[in-house]
Amino acid sequence: MSENIKPTVGILLFDEVEVLDFCGPFEVFSVARRPGVHNDSAQLFNVVTIAETDRIISCRGGLLVKPQATIEQHPALDILVVPGGNGTRTERHNNKLIEWIQQQDRQTQLTTSVCTGAFLLAESALLDQRHATTHWNSVTWMKETYPRTTVLADARIVDEGHIITSAGISAGIDMSLYIVERLFGTETAQWTAKHMEYEWHARGQVVKY
Repeated sequence: MSENIKPTVGILLFDEVEVLDFCGPFEVFSVARRPGVHNDSAQLFNVVTIAETDRIISCRGGLLVKPQATIEQHPALDILVVPGGNGTRTERHNNKLIEWIQQQDRQTQLTTSVCTGAFLLAESALLDQRHATTHWNSVTWMKETYPRTTVLADARIVDEGHIITSAGISAGIDMSLYIVERLFGTETAQWTAKHMEYEWHARGQVVKY
């Protein structure tokens, strides 16, 4: 990817979102740098948190977070990250949010999910006739609920080209590093993982279609 292009990553927030599902990707994209670079001016991504309305979001475990933008007013997104958590049980019936995800998908370079965020992509029909993954404890439920999607129980990351899904919680970190690698190269992703002091153990656990 060109040095002059700084993709904008939008991370969706909603009540009862799993904390690491969105904080893990936020950390990766916000600290991603070229090898050997630490300067904040050299950030490779713009990252913005987005919620349906401009209010405090109550996350899993009680963490309170103020989103930076709303679905009505946010910058154009190159990458959409849809996290999971118990809140997806409610939000998959939120037509306004589902329509927004569908709209963003028509414009993004990549549309991604972490954990049960895959349910929101499936509800948006974005996983029809595709392969995907989700949290191990929700695989059976997803298979039964969305039979048009082939759900892979043992995959940590599933790359369908424009759509990338990841397994539960910490898998979102691996997926985000994989996206850094896909867009900016392996050395940049490795440097980002090193900066985070994160053992990027899932590099070989990507299923591609």
